[in-house]
Amino acid sequence: MHDPRGNPVSTTSAGALAAAEQALQRIMTFYGPPLDDLDEAAAHDPGWLLPPLMKAGFLLSLTEPALVGQARALLDAARPLTGHATQREREHLGALRLLAQGDWAGACRAWETVLLAHPCDALALQWAHLFDFHRGDLVNLRRRVARVLPEWDEDDPLYPHVLALHAFGLEENQLYAAAEETGRRALALDPRAPWAMHAVAHVMEMQGRHAEGAQWLADCAPHWTDGNGFSGHLGWHHALFALETLDAATALQRFDAYLAANPEQITLQRLDAASLLWRLHLLDIDTGARWRALVDGWALGPEQAGHSAFNDAHALLALIGVGDLRGAQAWVQQALQRADALGASHAATAHDVGAPLMRGLLAYARGDDGEVVEALYPLRDRLHRIGGSHAQRDLVDQTLLAAAARGRHGAVGRALLNERRTARAMTPWTEHWARRLATIVSGND
Repeated sequence: MHDPRGNPVSTTSAGALAAAEQALQRIMTFYGPPLDDLDEAAAHDPGWLLPPLMKAGFLLSLTEPALVGQARALLDAARPLTGHATQREREHLGALRLLAQGDWAGACRAWETVLLAHPCDALALQWAHLFDFHRGDLVNLRRRVARVLPEWDEDDPLYPHVLALHAFGLEENQLYAAAEETGRRALALDPRAPWAMHAVAHVMEMQGRHAEGAQWLADCAPHWTDGNGFSGHLGWHHALFALETLDAATALQRFDAYLAANPEQITLQRLDAASLLWRLHLLDIDTGARWRALVDGWALGPEQAGHSAFNDAHALLALIGVGDLRGAQAWVQQALQRADALGASHAATAHDVGAPLMRGLLAYARGDDGEVVEALYPLRDRLHRIGGSHAQRDLVDQTLLAAAARGRHGAVGRALLNERRTARAMTPWTEHWARRLATIVSGND
């Protein structure tokens, strides 16, 4: 048998294939978790390798350290099923085993092998795209989708979501006009394509189109706020657009609506929560008990550290936010030690990028603006290696601007503002830093 895109599958059960296809739809659209569908697929055909692989891949895609053990157990239990599997399915198993071991680059290389033979393998494309993002691989974030896109049937219900992946890759490579056009085209085909909404919102953020961006997300809200797993991150973007106007009250309202701590929150949502609260902190805005609620719901034990330099830095922000500088320093050490244990790739990113990033953030908390500049300013050229988007990593520039505005580093602040002015429209947030820095530059430089 073959799936609807012609990919070979080893099941002979139509019911199993239909349930797996529903799970695939959920994985690519974020409308509900796929786990029940995959259990249904496995019930129809207990000998089919793909459902437990899809379940493990979904868990690993959340970059939640606590779920890695569960994913590994699924992969181990699935190994006896390989005898009846297709070559494609066995290659997925190999890629996922690399992923579970922390070799994200190796997993992406394995998925590229799958895509060369099966360019319409949506699972390989979705997961490789996500981990291109998590690894900061900007080249493949765009080119990987481009290598397969012409092979897709435009009538395939997943095609708009593949276009959405392409739109985001274009945006992260600063091809803003093409990104926006592609994202809007995806939404014309399927208005329930949150990754496309997300890509267009990123374009507007990077171009300083804050009012248009806020309206864009408001217009799309009936789709992304309705049972979509991406709603927390899109809510973060909506809050950022408010913050661009220095409307802290609205930003906090959106924080409370989409990012406030709750038992169902996962690490990806906590990262956005820490990111938004830090930006407010840099503006000296009182965020009440939100930092404390965030930390209390985040199990920041040693086993959580070292899995991702991006995640580690945001967890550090939360510890700084509650004033636990001793705990923050201990967290840095735990993150570096755990990264060393997870392999060469994690260790290299942690020490080359994560360590100076966290040193700079700790220096800001201590008020040592010289060390902030020393640690963070030269880091900007390689910061992409921690993953995340340009908009997310802008937190570093915002920290540098805040340090420059309160210290004797007006020249750095001036350089950052000049760079910003040439890239995007000025917003009240940027003008705030310009006013703060004006007296520093004239007085010291």
